[in-house]
Amino acid sequence: MPPRNTQPKYRQIADYLREGILDGTFPAGQPLPSEETLAKQFGVTRPTVRQGLTELRASGLVEAIMGRGTFARSPHSRPSLTRPRGVRLAPDGRYVEADGIRWTDAEPPVATRTDAPLALADLLRIPPGEPMYTYDALQTADNGRLRQLHRTYVPFSILIDTKYEEQAPPPAPELYSALADLGHELHFTEYIRTRMPLPDQAQALRVPDGVPLLHVLRVTLNAADKPLALEEFQLPGDELELSFRL
Repeated sequence: MPPRNTQPKYRQIADYLREGILDGTFPAGQPLPSEETLAKQFGVTRPTVRQGLTELRASGLVEAIMGRGTFARSPHSRPSLTRPRGVRLAPDGRYVEADGIRWTDAEPPVATRTDAPLALADLLRIPPGEPMYTYDALQTADNGRLRQLHRTYVPFSILIDTKYEEQAPPPAPELYSALADLGHELHFTEYIRTRMPLPDQAQALRVPDGVPLLHVLRVTLNAADKPLALEEFQLPGDELELSFRL
């Protein structure tokens, strides 16, 4: 006689669906059995089924779509979008993103003064608390299907004895040309990590429950490897992969 499953019913439901998603019984993008079907199958109420589905949403394996049901999301399927990373110099002298995506700011970014926190000061090699110009932008592309949060930091100390000592420099990517015009030969380094979004970030980026952000930090450096500026990109981590040419 097989051992009796002593786990709570909601966890039995979650385990059953998780195994089916991972082995392909429930293919990615296809609807899962309805709450009513699962309730009858396991002899439970619909709130118990929802508790099991909540556990799967937290791990990013299912997505609930209002009015349509709950759909499987496989961790093994290839993302629908690959974004080459990097910056290249176009024939017209502009610096452009390697992915070629044309991003539009939801609102024109406005320069604000902030003080460098310890983690960013370390990357910029400036003292913590040094003042910086900071720009924030919610950017969209492909008629709003693609979204990212983009923040630009420029330390005040980089701008001493330049025309930007009295006026704010432009945000990136226009910032690259402005720095080049000041005589800097530019190159870039990126650092990538994952983390769960804050509530306002999840709302702005329309990130489903259980989906992490890709957090990209890009440092702009001159020929002497002195950091000149730093950018933060917050990208939804579902249906996306980044590629780098080495």
